[in-house]
Amino acid sequence: MSTSGPTTARATKITPLSGFPEHLPQDRVVEQHFIDVIRSTFELHGFPGIETRAVEPVERLLGKGGDADKEIYAVSRLAGEPGERGDAELGLHFDLTVPFARYVVEHAGRLSFPFRRHQIQKVWRGERPQEGRFREFTQCDIDVVDVGELAPHFEAEVPLVMAEIFAALPVPPMVIQVNNRMIPEGFYRGLGIEDVAGTLRVVDKLDKIGPAKVAALLVDAGLSQEQADAVLRLAQIRTEDASFVEQVRALGVEHPVLDEGLAALRAVIETGMANAPGAMVADLRIARGLDYYTGTVYETQVVGHEDWGSFCSGGRYDTLATDGRTTYPGVGISIGLSRLLALLLREGLVTATRMSPAAVLVAVLDEESRPASVAVATALRSRGIACEVAPSAAKLGKQIRHAERRGIPFVWFVGAGEGGDQVKDIRSGEQVDADPLTWQCPPEDLRPRVVAAG
Repeated sequence: MSTSGPTTARATKITPLSGFPEHLPQDRVVEQHFIDVIRSTFELHGFPGIETRAVEPVERLLGKGGDADKEIYAVSRLAGEPGERGDAELGLHFDLTVPFARYVVEHAGRLSFPFRRHQIQKVWRGERPQEGRFREFTQCDIDVVDVGELAPHFEAEVPLVMAEIFAALPVPPMVIQVNNRMIPEGFYRGLGIEDVAGTLRVVDKLDKIGPAKVAALLVDAGLSQEQADAVLRLAQIRTEDASFVEQVRALGVEHPVLDEGLAALRAVIETGMANAPGAMVADLRIARGLDYYTGTVYETQVVGHEDWGSFCSGGRYDTLATDGRTTYPGVGISIGLSRLLALLLREGLVTATRMSPAAVLVAVLDEESRPASVAVATALRSRGIACEVAPSAAKLGKQIRHAERRGIPFVWFVGAGEGGDQVKDIRSGEQVDADPLTWQCPPEDLRPRVVAAG
């Protein structure tokens, strides 16, 4: 016996890797449905798809700042030629925005601006795995970039695309919370606060530690109690309409950057009210942690499950993409699909009607008649009806149980009728004569469906 070749048959203990999700077939049906709805909606709004490479130079990934070095998985080969430059300078991308910025600069001469794209792809992030947070996961992004200047109306367009997606998916209501980074920046400057970024980072902890501890941290950072109180009052403003403007004005702080931010956010909220009522709210505590956002920012929560955090976020960035001569400002928003699905599936809020794409199981009476069963399956598939031929000529009861376990609704019996075949709906027990060239599968059974549950 040969000892070379694969050794996959050897008995070994499989140790799961945390943070790298793998779905069973029924949950994969749910994931694929979400991807299909997201992709088709992106395309409906004129966002063509692209795919970027999985790796980028580590120095480019580190350019994001913050704790990016803790998130990056380095890529290297186990062995290489002597003197060959190693791949250790490469890292797996931890989001899709940084590689997209590189893509824009690299291919700018062949793109038409303003350039819009969608991207549905795996990303990798070296963080501690926990419920809803993974080391490998799928993100679904849209961005619009332009040369030199980006029209502000795009900041209202991208959250509307997401609102349409959420309305089309079998999920609980989701609300997109919108702010503009110029509002807190201008407000803080109007208060005489110089460390705007540091103050934003503290305010971003509101959901985790509460207003009292945030106020204490602000005072510890050098703010007066009056300044800290004003910062918290701003962060507590949340409205479904443009009344946030008057509420901010009532705080008595003035600054030109604040004026610009209020006008920009008003335009986004009013566009949302006109086109997707209730889908967006102005929430002035939203800051977004990444350093490159400069204007409108977004976070999205599931109503009734706010403790889950945000599943869809993004914002405007004016300086992320540049070649040193030309700057490409943009705005983008991203759905963390793996995170959203993990929690929806865990809570039993969404499910697939069956695991198998097949609507029909074609029974096999005996192995000699298998060609006839295959011919029926071929005829059904030619008409777009997904089907499976029974794996063995077992007793018919066993073949029916095979279909039941997979959720396949119909079983086809070749030659069971006086004039030909019969098909049985195994849910109702109804069995009727059928011709594979004319039989109509009920539309609701043609494909697995994804429905709200629980």
